[in-house]
Amino acid sequence: MKPTSAQTRRLREMYRSAGWPCLDSLELELLAAGWLERLQDPDGRERLRLTDAGVQAAVLGLQGNRARRDAHEDLVARTATELQRAGRLVWTRLSLRAGLAREPAPERPELLPAASAPPPKRWLLCEPDVYSLYPSSKPEGLAVAIHEIKVRRADLLADLRRPDKRAAYAALSSQTWFVLAAGIAEVQEIPEGFGVWIAHPTHFELGRPAPQRPHAIDHGTFLALAKASPQPFDNAAAQPPLTDA
Repeated sequence: MKPTSAQTRRLREMYRSAGWPCLDSLELELLAAGWLERLQDPDGRERLRLTDAGVQAAVLGLQGNRARRDAHEDLVARTATELQRAGRLVWTRLSLRAGLAREPAPERPELLPAASAPPPKRWLLCEPDVYSLYPSSKPEGLAVAIHEIKVRRADLLADLRRPDKRAAYAALSSQTWFVLAAGIAEVQEIPEGFGVWIAHPTHFELGRPAPQRPHAIDHGTFLALAKASPQPFDNAAAQPPLTDA
């Protein structure tokens, strides 16, 4: 039997801990599966310890997590290269703050902003998988884009249940895209306003173009870009060498 992600996480926690019982349903599942065993201390207190089968289950879960991370990182790298071929500067692993409009509570009219005051904001920290722009001397020519990479359907559905995260990416770019591993979702499942790439093993397919929005890079994002370095681009790998006809 293959452990779930929650079971794998609990097994790792139990392996690192002193083994004190939690007495919850997840612990019961691990005991019933034979992945945990109960031990009696000399003072009468009960502790838990991973069995040999539990160690193997924890390793199996770790290998699955590593495979998912590797697939995600591979698609991030493919997407970055594709954007670089189009002449864009590309960043990965950025940590950015997005300012989202805060709606005052209707039962507190005293909190409503004055007509001349800018609407208050709430800030959300987000880490876009791929952030890119054109190296233009004109602000309107930067065409900032964010590509969010999804290789598992469960991860995609979890993101689609987070409207704040999608709003943050929209606030940080003029175009936002979902890059989906082929087969995990249909284009119509992605909300309007987001472009879609379908990643096949050998190529990308345009599922839906992303609409262009007016966007200006804020000061915090500019500082984050200045501190980070864009992904290096291997021109030799992107273009085959020229030969005599």
